[in-house]
Amino acid sequence: MTTRRACLIGLALAPLAARARRATPATVPAEVAAELPGARLQGSGRLTFFGLQVYDARLWVREGFDAARFEQQPLALELEYARTLYGRLIAERSLEEMKRLGDVDDALQQRWLDEMKRMFPDVTKGDRITGVHQPLEAARFFVNGRLRGEVRDAEFARRFFAIWLGPQTSEPALRLALLGGPGTRS
Repeated sequence: MTTRRACLIGLALAPLAARARRATPATVPAEVAAELPGARLQGSGRLTFFGLQVYDARLWVREGFDAARFEQQPLALELEYARTLYGRLIAERSLEEMKRLGDVDDALQQRWLDEMKRMFPDVTKGDRITGVHQPLEAARFFVNGRLRGEVRDAEFARRFFAIWLGPQTSEPALRLALLGGPGTRS
């Protein structure tokens, strides 16, 4: 076989290999399995900014998950970063997105921002931050599988996960991908 023919065959088969990799079921991260027994992948998507990949997101839920009532259900949102970002900026951007859902008094904003700055470290390519939603109680955060902290505030938790899952999200395509497409009820 000539080198040219081998290259052409390789190019022809490359899309099949890429499709097979995407079709492989995701492995439930250890922190998700521990916090959310029986979790399964609901959906995943990628956030880009001006064509640059920022992170891949995966939503882990239990059987019977109802997207319309996400704030009332346990779930885990895993973000795997594709580049270096400063934790302070992740926290500030998160707060801006949370404020889109309605007014928050200045003291509460500052408390939430301080909590997020404490929990969100600077990240580099491959780092993961996983948030676990405990309905009506708290949000717990893991960095690369290790517990980093929690915010025991139901309103914080609801608003934080609404950044990605709420109908008012600034990233509706990512929301749809996370929720699994048009049929968002499982």
